[in-house]
Amino acid sequence: MALAGKLVSEVRVNIAAEKYYKIWKHEVSQVPKICPKYIQKVEVHEGDWDSHGHGSVKIWHYSIDGKAGFFKERVEFDDKNMAMILIGLDGDMFEHYKSFKATYKVVPKGPNHCLAVMILKYEKLRADCPSPYKYIDLMNGLTKSIESYLQ
Repeated sequence: MALAGKLVSEVRVNIAAEKYYKIWKHEVSQVPKICPKYIQKVEVHEGDWDSHGHGSVKIWHYSIDGKAGFFKERVEFDDKNMAMILIGLDGDMFEHYKSFKATYKVVPKGPNHCLAVMILKYEKLRADCPSPYKYIDLMNGLTKSIESYLQ
């Protein structure tokens, strides 16, 4: 059984792509207020809120199935393609994965809607480790919560 894997998810968002991307690029500190069911806190570990863009390190505190967890990431932005690359550095998922990298892309589909595409690449520590579907589900939940907030 292969230890490296890839999961892809696409969610239609009824918000203009630029407006949706702006939350992730410039207003990420608001995500815990917007989505308290999923995210309890986000901290800037390296950098600050004014320059938290490319290369910054954040720590996300979240809940999945009632269990608290955290994810420490280095984020890279590709503004031309409205994409974020989240490189996992630490967190509870590393109990099961050697590497964890997510690409989150916002694709314009019209003046008032877009597609949120999540590509998760990972390498399991062992063949019996689960595939990270719960993290895709978390991002899909965040996507829909932010959509509701922006409408």
